[in-house]
Amino acid sequence: MNQLIAFSLCVLAIATTLEAAATQFTTKYDNVNVDEVLGNERLLQKYIDCILDKGKCTADGQELKNALPEAIKNECGGCSEKQKEGAQKVAKHLYEHKKEVWEELLNKYDPDGTFREKYKARYENVLKN
Repeated sequence: MNQLIAFSLCVLAIATTLEAAATQFTTKYDNVNVDEVLGNERLLQKYIDCILDKGKCTADGQELKNALPEAIKNECGGCSEKQKEGAQKVAKHLYEHKKEVWEELLNKYDPDGTFREKYKARYENVLKN
């Protein structure tokens, strides 16, 4: 469950595709249907491959990849409420259905566990919902 903590922010952009700005992430991708992405294995895998440097990135995938470090670092402080909700949904899906991807993302974006520990209290109950 501790792995959900950092990763819930990390996967936010898989579904919502963030673009980094000074203090706020763009909301231009907030209309992305998270459930549709999670239900489409091919589409989801393309985002995963992009983020993990295993495949080519679309323009929105590249924006996502660029935004992830900042979103993780600032506890998604520049994220909209819809993006935060999407992050939790994506994290729960990957944790429950794609453990190997979950582990790869954690190892890439939080190799020393700093953010997992930092966000533990806030995201500990995400899997319960």
